[in-house]
Amino acid sequence: MKPVALSPEARETALQAMDHASSGIELDVLVVGGGVVGAGCALDAVTRGLTVGLVEGQDWASGTSSRSSKLIHGGLRYLEMMDFRLVAEALQERGLLLQRIAPHLVHPVKFLYPLQHRVWERAYVTAGVTLYDTMGITSGTSRGLPHHTQLTKRHALREVPALRSDALVGAVQYYDAQVDDARFVLTLVRTAAAYGAHCANRTMVERFLRQGERVTGAVLRDVDSGRTFEVHAKQVVNATGVWTDDTQSMAGTRGQFHVRASKGVHLMVPRDRINSQSGLILRTEKSVLFVIPWGRHWLIGTTDTDWDLDKAHPAVSGQDIDYLLEHVNSVLATPLSKEDVEGVYAGLRPLLSGDAAETSKLSREHLVGHPVPGLVVIAGGKFTTYRVMAKDTIDEVVRVMDGPRPGPSVTRDVALVGADGYQALWNQRQALADEYGVHVARVEHLLNRYGSMVRAVLGLIREDRSLAEPLPGSDDYLSAEVVYAVTHEGARHLEDVLCRRTRARIESWDRGVAAAERTAELMGARLGWDEERRRTEIDYYGKSVAAEREAETEPDDKTADAARLGASPMGSPPLAGRES
Repeated sequence: MKPVALSPEARETALQAMDHASSGIELDVLVVGGGVVGAGCALDAVTRGLTVGLVEGQDWASGTSSRSSKLIHGGLRYLEMMDFRLVAEALQERGLLLQRIAPHLVHPVKFLYPLQHRVWERAYVTAGVTLYDTMGITSGTSRGLPHHTQLTKRHALREVPALRSDALVGAVQYYDAQVDDARFVLTLVRTAAAYGAHCANRTMVERFLRQGERVTGAVLRDVDSGRTFEVHAKQVVNATGVWTDDTQSMAGTRGQFHVRASKGVHLMVPRDRINSQSGLILRTEKSVLFVIPWGRHWLIGTTDTDWDLDKAHPAVSGQDIDYLLEHVNSVLATPLSKEDVEGVYAGLRPLLSGDAAETSKLSREHLVGHPVPGLVVIAGGKFTTYRVMAKDTIDEVVRVMDGPRPGPSVTRDVALVGADGYQALWNQRQALADEYGVHVARVEHLLNRYGSMVRAVLGLIREDRSLAEPLPGSDDYLSAEVVYAVTHEGARHLEDVLCRRTRARIESWDRGVAAAERTAELMGARLGWDEERRRTEIDYYGKSVAAEREAETEPDDKTADAARLGASPMGSPPLAGRES
């Protein structure tokens, strides 16, 4: 596999290849939805030898797949629900991701579980994490993580001095893994493209094509230019997450199952606000609360509440922030306040509808359906098990295809772009730093974002030393990464870079506003933006941040949603078709 660039030119080539009028091609599979499941479906299909198109109406991972808890985990709490099959499946995938598929993107993280009751609670929790560890070892993939350990109260307080002394009598420490979710999805898309998939973001499905009852493709609209065209495909895959019901309705069917959205809110606070060497997992009355180390920050989440308002930009209310702060402060010696919160975000879990009154009790397992001929639907599931979901979906696609059937899924053995050679380059990181004239800490940060593709980013700095400068107000990210995002990663708008190619939106006190000017300058030079377009991008981004902040002052979901949508038009900025 040779990595390919998701450049503006490559996007146009992909659109032309999918356009039946231009190419005369009928795809084997058209995948609708550019989140982790859709990208996984495209990779699974193309590595079986099928011709594949992948389209996303907004940006890659712009929905739920950039707003998760950023964990790759088995779901320890599902053991308590006796959902052993789901946990075993997720732990197997965790091992594959750590060891084989994406070692440059998925990394171990340790968690401390404070015990508040003597004897019985330690026995209960220990039984659970022992089973968790054992299932990881026996999953068929190397667990790749240390075994859990028992901690006394004194040892636990040395590990997490931030804990109140009366908040625990001891602790259990165990390991899981974490990932930058948006970057992972982007890397999946790049890998699918490298194997021959035609991938285009900012490409909307207007309607499905039909011959009688059968779906035979779709009418697509290039959001940036406004042009529409037809794509013909033997099978269409609906992998649109919380939009599943909306997409199914285009085929004139309510489908065999339905998706219910559950809102999960997360807060970002600076690392120095919580003195700890370990992440935390806390039990709440509704679910569990994680405090996750995230670079120079802590990620605190999550909530689990029903959501039936705007799906594209779920709002974070003051009530959400208060809930998370209240629960994390219940164990901290020095409480956090709203002034400590750098960034916030909310994602929507696509849960399969059921009879449970509470969304936290709905199944996280996935289902594959075939509501009408030519349309396969995948719904439910969790980020960690995306590969299994994709495999099951393409298995169904293959089952109903005419003619010779391709072989089984091979994605458990397909490393993502950047994985091959990552460990060797990590060992050579000081030499890389010396070669390109950047600090070794910068090289480490880049290696954990780009893996073995790091030389392409560093090469930009060699050509132009100004690109070694960090973005204003977002010191973790270099100017070269903005250029690379445009030339290799499909970034089309300012928010694509500040929200997903980097995480400036949630990691910076000003939420990326200070970086907007420089980022727009760098992007515009590569995308042919004129001054009007550049100002439009900057103004839109600033208004969206202001709308987000206003929503956080509102007391509940409805008023927060109205504030977020009312303060600025949400969606891509206008004038998007002016690139030369």
